[in-house]
Amino acid sequence: MANLREEIEKRRTFAIISHPDAGKTTLTEKFLLYGGAINLAGTVKGRKSAKHAVSDWMEIEKERGISVTSSVLQFNYDGRCINILDTPGHQDFSEDTYRTLMAADSAVMVIDGAKGVEPQTIKLFKVCVMRHIPIFTFINKFDREARDPYELLDEIEEVLGIRTCPINWPIGSGHNFKGVFDREKEEVDLFHAAGGGKKEVEKEVYSKDDPKLEGVIGKEYFDKLQDDLELLEGAAEVFDEEKVDAGLLTPVFFGSALTNFGVETFLQHFLKMTKSPLPRMSDQGLIDPVEEEFSAFVFKIQANMDPKHRDRVAFMRICSGEFDAGMEVTHIQGGRKVKLSQPTQMMADERKIVEKAYAGDIIGIFDPGIFSIGDTLELSGKKFAYEGIPTFAPEHFARVRQIDTMKRKQFLKGVSQIAQEGAIQIFQEYNTGMEEIIVGVVGSLQFEVLTYRLKNEYNVEVRLDMLPYEHIRWIENYTEIAVSEISGTSDMKLVKDLKDRPLLLFAHPWSIGMVLDRNKDLHLTEFSRN
Repeated sequence: MANLREEIEKRRTFAIISHPDAGKTTLTEKFLLYGGAINLAGTVKGRKSAKHAVSDWMEIEKERGISVTSSVLQFNYDGRCINILDTPGHQDFSEDTYRTLMAADSAVMVIDGAKGVEPQTIKLFKVCVMRHIPIFTFINKFDREARDPYELLDEIEEVLGIRTCPINWPIGSGHNFKGVFDREKEEVDLFHAAGGGKKEVEKEVYSKDDPKLEGVIGKEYFDKLQDDLELLEGAAEVFDEEKVDAGLLTPVFFGSALTNFGVETFLQHFLKMTKSPLPRMSDQGLIDPVEEEFSAFVFKIQANMDPKHRDRVAFMRICSGEFDAGMEVTHIQGGRKVKLSQPTQMMADERKIVEKAYAGDIIGIFDPGIFSIGDTLELSGKKFAYEGIPTFAPEHFARVRQIDTMKRKQFLKGVSQIAQEGAIQIFQEYNTGMEEIIVGVVGSLQFEVLTYRLKNEYNVEVRLDMLPYEHIRWIENYTEIAVSEISGTSDMKLVKDLKDRPLLLFAHPWSIGMVLDRNKDLHLTEFSRN
């Protein structure tokens, strides 16, 4: 038991969130570099060498230099075992991203120093707030021209509504980036870029009172630093662990992931400030990570990670106890015992077989097609289920038809596999079968991914006809009312999802109110729970 507690207390599981191109995947790579997991960090856009980032594995990601799916990576650093969930920021690969945040205990928010808070960050941030998880902020790209740090902090506070507490402070930016001042240690880390940011950086540190400091950074920056420190002393929020844990205060760090500056400092502080896995809520109350036997929930399903084998992997977050390869557990939603075979951990597409894993870890299990997102697996026989994962409302819809009618079977297989992964949602006309398939996605780039994957993985070409709908509502009380008799508007469409639950699609937001007025006993909801 003591050993189990020790293993679980070593664990830290966090997600990295940001807007596209703020440097999230680059930061992930640098963490791995410090953990000794990769020797040479590949940046996504791969400037000087042809090395692609480790956490980007799908062909489309390597072609475009963006992250499209969420990767799960594990490494050891300073006696801790760290699980990183690298989420895609790209124009709304958000359904996958939102779910990934359900598996994390804390989040690292990466913000571009020149652009500040961007739309994608706001959406992801809201999910973190909904879960009350601690959020740590890394303001990136200070080796390029960046906005005034005070302005950036104000923007985080105003737009996101969370208080900020700077842990270090930048001295200049762009060509004049001198380094950062660590407020706790009261010393200046001078900025040096190392070989395209690949290897760990040499450090040059001066204490605040060192007489040489003024000569090294120049009088102008030295004076400004003194003023800034005085101002921060009086005006900045004080670090308060309770507020951080409750998601009310975010510790802020400045640096440059690409040139590897400020990354290790961030990692060290982050590990000091975060907690090991906490109890998680189930329908039978809180489940303690150490006291309870093995339990986990599925937060993501990915098909065809290895083009050589048409396989499906269910990613699960272990919430309590210890996992042993080949163990037999109860699959709550399926109502039967299952053997967890071929357990793997990921370094993007390089897998390693896992013999043991502990609460806080993320493992991938071979899925013969029985798991769904949100499913609970447990060993104790108490038959509890973790809270469901919300299905987010799609904002774009299209009718999908295969061009070659002879390939109907592959088409249906491909579309339903991709839907089970949760990348798209499938709807059908309310009173017909699968003749007409309507696909809904949270971000429009998913349509591209859908056509790309159907062609590459299932050899099916499709045509998409975009539909004018933008709003979707599930009918909460469909068992109590006559669904086909709902009095609707001209821009409303009645469809059903894969679980045969009826929904309404609307082109305009005001139609939703009109339909509710006309049908007093109708209850609509924006989310459905898996």
